[in-house]
Amino acid sequence: MKRVLRVLLRITAALAVLLGAILLLALDGVDNSPYLRAPYYAETTTQLRARIATNRLAQGELSAGFGRVRLTPSVNAPRDDPAQGKFRSLPLAGFGSRQGKPATGVHDDLFIKAVALRVGERVGVMVGADALIIPPDVSEAAARQLAQELKLSREQLYLSATHTHASLGGWGEGWVAEAFAGGFQSGARVWFADRIAAAVRESIGDLKPAAFGHGRFAAAGFVRNRLVGDLGRVDPEFTYAVLKQQDGRLAVLGSYAAHATVLSADMMDFSADYPGCWQQAIEQATGGVAVFLAGAVGSHSPVPGGKGFAGAQRMGQALAAALLEQLPRTPLTNRIAFGSLGLDLALPPLNVRVSDGLRLRPWIARRLLRTRDYSLLQVFRVGDLLWISTPCDFSGELAMGIKDGLRARGADAAITSFNGDYVGYVIPARYYHLSGYEPRVMSFFGPNVPDYFEEVMRTMALSLWDH
Repeated sequence: MKRVLRVLLRITAALAVLLGAILLLALDGVDNSPYLRAPYYAETTTQLRARIATNRLAQGELSAGFGRVRLTPSVNAPRDDPAQGKFRSLPLAGFGSRQGKPATGVHDDLFIKAVALRVGERVGVMVGADALIIPPDVSEAAARQLAQELKLSREQLYLSATHTHASLGGWGEGWVAEAFAGGFQSGARVWFADRIAAAVRESIGDLKPAAFGHGRFAAAGFVRNRLVGDLGRVDPEFTYAVLKQQDGRLAVLGSYAAHATVLSADMMDFSADYPGCWQQAIEQATGGVAVFLAGAVGSHSPVPGGKGFAGAQRMGQALAAALLEQLPRTPLTNRIAFGSLGLDLALPPLNVRVSDGLRLRPWIARRLLRTRDYSLLQVFRVGDLLWISTPCDFSGELAMGIKDGLRARGADAAITSFNGDYVGYVIPARYYHLSGYEPRVMSFFGPNVPDYFEEVMRTMALSLWDH
C-alpha cells in the first residue's frame, strides 16, 4: 500500500511539474513597457514621416458620384451561388449568444452605399456597409478587384460599416470571428466583396460636378456610456456631410457613436437596425442616397426609447428629422481641398489576458485571433472636414479628445470605426484594469494602444490640415 501511495505521489508531482511547465510556456506578464521606445513605434513613425513628406492636397472644383447596391443575401436557396448572393443558409453576424444560428428571413434590406469624390486628378471613395464590420479578407478582395478594374489604391477607399448586429455572417475564420459571425463560409466573402466593388464602380461611373457642405448637431439623448455610466463621458455629436450634384441629386453621409444594437440577439432576420431606419428616412425625404458610417462606438450604447423594431425606427427617424432640419441651413461650395493619407500601422505584440496581469504568450494568442502585424489608419480631408477611419471599436471618449484638439486648430472631424480590418476595442487606458467584455476580453493589444493610436491619428490629421 505504501508503495502504491509513493507511486501516486510521484505521478502527482510529475503532473504538477508538467502543468507548471505548460503554464510557463503558455503565459506571460502583460507588456506595460512604454510604447515610445518600442520597435513597432519607431517603424510606424519612420513610415509616417515619409508618407507625409510626399503627400499632396488637391485644390479645385469638386465632382461627386453616388452608388447604392443591395447586400441582402437570399437564404433557403436550393444550392449556394455566392456570385448571385444565394445561400442555403447563412448565419447572422453580431451576437455571440446566437451561437452561429442561421438567419430566418429579411426584415429590411441591407445595402452598401458609396460616394466618389474627385478634385483635379485626386479621387477617393467613401463606402458604408450595412454590416457588423468589414473584415480584412473582404476588404482586401474588394480592393484587388478595384485596383484591377479602376486602378484605385487601398488608400483611396474609405470604408466603414453601420455595425448592425443583424447582417450577414460566415465571412470570418478563427475563434473570435466565428464566435460573432458564425461558421466560416467562403461564399459569404465572395458576395460581400463583390457588393463593395459594385457600389464603388457605380459611384465612379456617376461622377458629376457637385457642391459640398457639412455640419453637426448634438444628439445626447440617444447614447449612453455602457462601460462606466456617469463616471465617463459620451460623444453626443452627429456629424454629417452633404454632396449635391449639378442636377440637384443629393448624397448625405452621417456618423454617430451609438452602437447599432437596438435589436436584440433574439431577432433572427436581416436588418440594418437604427442606421437603416435613418438612411430610409433621409432617402425618402431627399430622393437621394444616405450613407451611415459608424462613429467611435466603443463603450457607447443606444438609448432608443423603445424596444425592437419600434425602438430602432424611433431612434433612426428622430436622428433623421434633426439632420433634415439642419440641411437647408448648410452652406455648400463647389471648390474644396481634398486629400487622403493612409498608413499601415505596426501593431504591438498581442496582450490577450487570462487575468489582469497575465496574458497568453503572443504566439498562442495569434493562433486564436488570426491577427496581422499591421493595420490601417486613414484620413480623408474633404473641404474643412477631416474623416478619420479606425480598424476597431474606437472609443467615443477618445474621439472627443481628438476632435476637440483639432477644433482648436480650426478643423472639424468625424472619427469612424470598422475600416476594413479589426483589432478589437480601443478604449481609454484608465479603463484597462476593469473586468468585463471591452477592457478584459476585447482589448487585444495591451494598455498602450489607446495613446499610440491617438498620437498617430492626430499627426495624420494635422498633416492634411496644416498642409
